[in-house]
Amino acid sequence: MAVRLPIIDSRDSYDLHPRKIIAIGLNYHAHIAESASVRVRGMDGEVPLEPVLFNKTPNVLIGPGESIPIPAHLGDYAWSEEARTDYEGELVVIIGRRGRHIPEDEALDWVLGYTCGNDVSQRNIQNSDRSGWFRGKSFDGFGPVGPAVRRAEDLKDPGNLAIQTRLNGTTVQSSRTSAMIFPVPRLIAYISRQITLEEGDLIFTGTPSGVGPLAPGDEVEVDIEGIGVLRNPVIAEEL
Repeated sequence: MAVRLPIIDSRDSYDLHPRKIIAIGLNYHAHIAESASVRVRGMDGEVPLEPVLFNKTPNVLIGPGESIPIPAHLGDYAWSEEARTDYEGELVVIIGRRGRHIPEDEALDWVLGYTCGNDVSQRNIQNSDRSGWFRGKSFDGFGPVGPAVRRAEDLKDPGNLAIQTRLNGTTVQSSRTSAMIFPVPRLIAYISRQITLEEGDLIFTGTPSGVGPLAPGDEVEVDIEGIGVLRNPVIAEEL
């Protein structure tokens, strides 16, 4: 799945077509503090000693204005509580070249650019699957990105950006990337010690507090300073 995004202050565009999408869980203290309300296995209120990695598959990618589908088959399960599919506004890092064992103090040299992302998460499945978070994070359309790419050379400090999420015009998440437990350079260095990063790979860097459920008819916006506003409507998947 490829998403073409314009490059800010350029006539060019960039095709997001990653081999890998690596996402980070529990990377803001305030989101950890709200973990009891989210009630997902592995969210126990403890601050992680290392970044919490999980993957999203490339089929999640959709662009600005495209619809986030709530999976049609959720009604097939006899959930003990109402099915809940959440928004999670995040800064997304686009890797610019292949790297392995990247030094933390040089890590930003491997970044092509940044965009906004929404790590949409189906909580019931994320919490119940024995294999972990994989399926609940990887339904079609569960990774909106956009509205544009800000080149790394034009965004010198990804660690101090305002980030907000709005649901139907109401602000539901508001923080700064300076509140990350593990900042972008540390994430890149850590991930590259485990997995070779390739050009075009994406890193979803984690979400602040304020996550909550989506429903058909909603519109969700992720707004990051210096990048823009990613808007997506929410629909019920049709069979």
